[in-house]
Amino acid sequence: MSDNDVDKDKQESQKFGFDENQIYANSTAAVESNKPPVWIWISVAGLLLVALLVIFVLPSIVSQYELPLERRVDVSELLQVPQEEEVVSTISPFEEAQRSRLRKEAQDVLAELLEHQGVLEELEVGQWAEEEYAAALEVASIGDDYYRRQEFVLAVESYTNGREDLLTILETVPAVLEQTLNDGQNALANRESELAQDKFSLAILFDPNSETAQVGLERSLAMDEVLGLLAQAEELLGDGQLDAARDVYREVIALDSYNEVAMQKVNEISTLILEQEFAGIMSAGYAFLENGDPEAAITEFERAATFGVNAEEALAAITQTENEVANAQISAIQTLITEAEAQEEWHTAVTEYDNVLAIDANLIFAINGRDYASKRAQLDDLLVGSIETPDRFYEADVFQQVLDIYYTGRAIESPGPRLVDQLDRLQVLLETSQVPLDIRIVSDNLTDVAILRIGNLGLFEETMVSLKPGRYVAVGKRIGYREVREEFIVGFGQTPDEVVVQCSERIVATNR
Repeated sequence: MSDNDVDKDKQESQKFGFDENQIYANSTAAVESNKPPVWIWISVAGLLLVALLVIFVLPSIVSQYELPLERRVDVSELLQVPQEEEVVSTISPFEEAQRSRLRKEAQDVLAELLEHQGVLEELEVGQWAEEEYAAALEVASIGDDYYRRQEFVLAVESYTNGREDLLTILETVPAVLEQTLNDGQNALANRESELAQDKFSLAILFDPNSETAQVGLERSLAMDEVLGLLAQAEELLGDGQLDAARDVYREVIALDSYNEVAMQKVNEISTLILEQEFAGIMSAGYAFLENGDPEAAITEFERAATFGVNAEEALAAITQTENEVANAQISAIQTLITEAEAQEEWHTAVTEYDNVLAIDANLIFAINGRDYASKRAQLDDLLVGSIETPDRFYEADVFQQVLDIYYTGRAIESPGPRLVDQLDRLQVLLETSQVPLDIRIVSDNLTDVAILRIGNLGLFEETMVSLKPGRYVAVGKRIGYREVREEFIVGFGQTPDEVVVQCSERIVATNR
């Protein structure tokens, strides 16, 4: 046996309150007396059993319940008790059982404490609650001292306090998460990429499913590249390269889809580009208008109105152009109306007034002008009809109607030559229509003669009838003969020398 083994055996013996020199002394005395007592052999066997337990069993038990908050402590230190205490002789089995129960309770509380500690370390507690965490571990470490001295009640109390302190820190995680996210957003706003990465990385530890934290981390990782692109886009925008600047801002959005600055700039630049294209199309439209091509101008203005910018301006240009076109058309039509009215072509005037109203139905001159032209056209038709059918004037009601037409025409102020001529001609016709003319009617004294609307003349061979100018019909009837009708006109240069009315065609009877 080496010197170290001898020293170790001595230490083990001393831990349990036995004096090795005393044992050897007793053994020597027993040998010398050659009468060793029985209790000596029993004591030696007990000592050997205890030594075996200390050497082979106790290290595995101590390693199983090793305290993680302190450095590893030798088994001899945990089991060492003050030399003045005689453990074997003073602790009863009941007290040992109570001590084991308390030891187990301390170990259970310690296990919960260590679980909280592990969770906090995974959450990198040192970044957000370093002082509180250190204070909680300090409280727990006091329990280690009590545990070593086997003061398990005090150890349980210290471990419990440390556990509760760690649990209190864990309960602050939601609030710390919210603050961490706020700090990350502020770092993004201040363009502090590293700080933002740290904050959002920590937030993901707190809540791996936090979309805000994930998005924030992605944005912070891309921030340096995004900032470079933003600077490039601003330079292009300052040089007036709108398309290139917009493309770069779109690259920024591809890297950071939540970048509000880039999205706003894309919208602003897109609007500027549209406004430039809009201005070019409007200029082309006005050029067409100046060159006397209003239809092409309107086409350009309508295309500009679909761009989604300054639509009011395009619509106003369309309205203005249409008004100019309409005014030009109306002016041309007014010339035609003036010519038609001067020539007293009232139907033509009515048609042209309708064309004006088709362009603008609210034009007063066209509304009033059409009404007057329509009345003059109607009067013209009546005058023409009356002049062409004077043979009807012998009828009293017809004569009165024509007379009313005549006076209507005479009441018109500033009549044109056509109207004056019509009225003069009608006046002659009206005057002559009331002067009767003698008409000689010839028959065969066998035919019964009558003049429609005048009366029956009876049988005669020849008679004179006084008739007003007009169209007449003489009817002859004779039994057994076919009826005859003779139409003739009196006056207007068409008066016949005589009117012959005779029924000469016999009706032949047929056998049935």
